[in-house]
Amino acid sequence: MATPRPATYVKLGAIALVLIALVIAYRFGVFAQLGSPKALARELAELGAWGYLAFIVAYAVLQPFGVPGTLFVATAPLIWPWQTAFGLSMIGTMAASVIGFSFARFVARDWVSARIPTRLRKYEEALERSALLTVILLRLIFWMPQVLHFFLGVSRVRFWTHFWGSLFGYIPPLLLLSYLAGKMFDASGKISPAAWPPLAGLVGTSLLLAAVARAYERRRAAREASSVSGG
Repeated sequence: MATPRPATYVKLGAIALVLIALVIAYRFGVFAQLGSPKALARELAELGAWGYLAFIVAYAVLQPFGVPGTLFVATAPLIWPWQTAFGLSMIGTMAASVIGFSFARFVARDWVSARIPTRLRKYEEALERSALLTVILLRLIFWMPQVLHFFLGVSRVRFWTHFWGSLFGYIPPLLLLSYLAGKMFDASGKISPAAWPPLAGLVGTSLLLAAVARAYERRRAAREASSVSGG
């Protein structure tokens, strides 16, 4: 009988860790409150100091596999001061990104690769040419969808390039959401009409930063092409 490869043990260990984290999130009652930021905020607030851990674990484990990250980012400022909410949201978002990236790269690479949409595949050349800037650009445009974690995981981007590019790309939207989210929801947990202008500003800011980054990348590519043709 063939001896299992070390990579097999790594994959099994990763799956086991995810399952353990899911059990912890269930134990803290996070699943029961996922439908509403207000309800989730009440549940986490009742946990006291354990709420920090429950928030990060639930965010890191659930977001890469289907739960919207904006639910957690919107919930945090309803419980804690916006500075604390920003810090926790950043930790949770980065942890979720790393888990999604690692799942695609080390656990289910072939399965994930076959399901990457064409609209993301077009960025593969840009990633090879300027990986860090392209990761920042993608995070500014798309933020944190699960499919982007997976796409970067199956790409040739190095782990630390993905890590730092995601971190820099997340800072503007997470900072604004953490600061504004407390005013975005009414007592029932629904988005308040007054929230739409800040949301529009947030989207506009991200698109502006992305446009600047894209223009820089195009100029850089044009200079490199000119240098090669001139040489």
